[in-house]
Amino acid sequence: MTIRYPNGKKYVPVQQSTVQRKTDFSFSNRGMALEEELNESNEFYLSRGIAVIHKKPVPIQVVNVNYPARSAAVITEAYFRTPSTTDFNGVWNGKYIDFEAKETKSSTSFPLQNIHAHQVDHMKSVWKQGGLAFFIIKFTLLDRYFIVPYDRFERFWERMEMGGRKSITLAEFEKVGIEIAPGFNPRIDYLQAVSTLMADSEETIEGQEEL
Repeated sequence: MTIRYPNGKKYVPVQQSTVQRKTDFSFSNRGMALEEELNESNEFYLSRGIAVIHKKPVPIQVVNVNYPARSAAVITEAYFRTPSTTDFNGVWNGKYIDFEAKETKSSTSFPLQNIHAHQVDHMKSVWKQGGLAFFIIKFTLLDRYFIVPYDRFERFWERMEMGGRKSITLAEFEKVGIEIAPGFNPRIDYLQAVSTLMADSEETIEGQEEL
């Protein structure tokens, strides 16, 4: 099936992993796409009553349908009805969660061309309303994961818009983000990292009030 963006550009989905899972916890999830890892993590959170976070469904406009048999219909072409915002959203500890998940095969930097302006605008709006807006970035070849809140990401986006570097280096992720060590259950315990970010934010606010 061919799916296209509103501007007509063909949508190319992330390749699903064909790596067979093993029982050894340290290698059981190697090769999985980030989206799969997050879906499994969100299922864990939901089953334990920790949070309700899901992958956002993307509405599509069906253009062509083939009917190889009376009882079967195959969609052969479709368009995204509206530009997508972010990948995941939900609620945790009474807070609205909204985040984008991206992967890069580079071992030194993450290209900002992988993020769209309307996604940044959406996350800025969420952040201004007091929601938790952030990015989860996976360096696939390094098997390293970072969470970066919108307010720390914004400086890199503005740097690019002003003609500066069009990527965020690994060293910059190490400086402004929180690294998430992959585990077994949940695979990506990103809410633990979010808790750390919130604690850091509260300490900053308290320090400013003392001044």
